[in-house]
Amino acid sequence: MSERKVALVNDGMSALGSAVCRRLHREGFQVTASYPPHQSTPEAWLAAQRDDGFSFSGICADPGAEADCAALVEKMLVARDRLDVLVNLAMLPDLGGASLRDLTPRRWQAVRAMLGGAFHLTHQVLPVMQARQWGRIIQIAAGPAWPLPGAIQAPDHAAANAALQGFTRALALEVARQGVTVNTIVPGCLACNVDASEASSLAHIPVGRLGAPEEVAALVAYLASDLAGFVTGAQLAINGGQHMM
Repeated sequence: MSERKVALVNDGMSALGSAVCRRLHREGFQVTASYPPHQSTPEAWLAAQRDDGFSFSGICADPGAEADCAALVEKMLVARDRLDVLVNLAMLPDLGGASLRDLTPRRWQAVRAMLGGAFHLTHQVLPVMQARQWGRIIQIAAGPAWPLPGAIQAPDHAAANAALQGFTRALALEVARQGVTVNTIVPGCLACNVDASEASSLAHIPVGRLGAPEEVAALVAYLASDLAGFVTGAQLAINGGQHMM
């Protein structure tokens, strides 16, 4: 059995997911990146990572499908014998529009699917972590989590973030004495999903710049470490001070 800890990064082939996979690899984790069925060229992504010196495995799974999540975790346990860290990128697509009038039933279904993914994956990995009396569950909330001052936040994103944090806190209390921590990271405007030329965004970020995916990944790495055993049930903002505006 390997002594290296094993991490699963849901949506690990996205821009932010890639940064998280790389950082955890540098920290000594064996990393598996799961990707949705519509992911384009996953083999090309894996090859590009190998070219840069990173060795990941990739598994296709629909996080909103219970059977897919069960099969994903089973495959990881067969291959690695353990699963220590779950990083769930609970991201929603930016479909434009921020009013309730713009919120179609189909778009609302995306919220249900995203929250279902958080539940299904956590439901599968938690018993494994409880058995080892050690685990880290890290949810990365749907963005944009902080709208610009005076802007209306899209109700689907607001509902998703609130539900995810409620889920996090309830689970953190449940497993607090079992060596498993559960936390939520709420990113602000990142360079990977916002045009860096948007002066209107930069003007409302106290540090005066967009965030880098690597900065979020560094926070993930801390929460995944032994040193973060006293942090649980937290909602951690990483947004250049935007929450103060």
